[in-house]
Amino acid sequence: MLIGEYQHALDVKNRMIVPSKLREDLGNKFVITKGLDGCLYVYPLNEWKKMEEKLKTLPLTNKDARAFVRFFFAGACEVDMDKQGRVLIPQNLKEYAIIEKDIVSIGVLTRVEIWSKEKWMEYNDSNVDYESIAEKMSELGI
Repeated sequence: MLIGEYQHALDVKNRMIVPSKLREDLGNKFVITKGLDGCLYVYPLNEWKKMEEKLKTLPLTNKDARAFVRFFFAGACEVDMDKQGRVLIPQNLKEYAIIEKDIVSIGVLTRVEIWSKEKWMEYNDSNVDYESIAEKMSELGI
């Protein structure tokens, strides 16, 4: 299960160390793509395949569906972890997430999110009303 919050930094070659607690569930090869809220999404290959299958079912005639599929897949990149547990963050994704050096990786059940440390702090300081969100989750059966 992908859970937890981990702070680290990119090295001079734009590589990040994948936190050891996330490595087993991610595997040696996984997909990084543009995420929502200005972060990057990291999917283990099995979860990526599930997402592909779901998105394949979206109607081509729906403008929003086409836009989302373009956004999600155009930035996607399959990456390999090296023997030291590092992975290269592609430049286009680094720019999208405004990642310079300090990053935060968080496990979100089926994926990992990579945030610039500054954006993660802004998100956490944005006074998200978790009580209201929790109430709405009950409508979804949570």
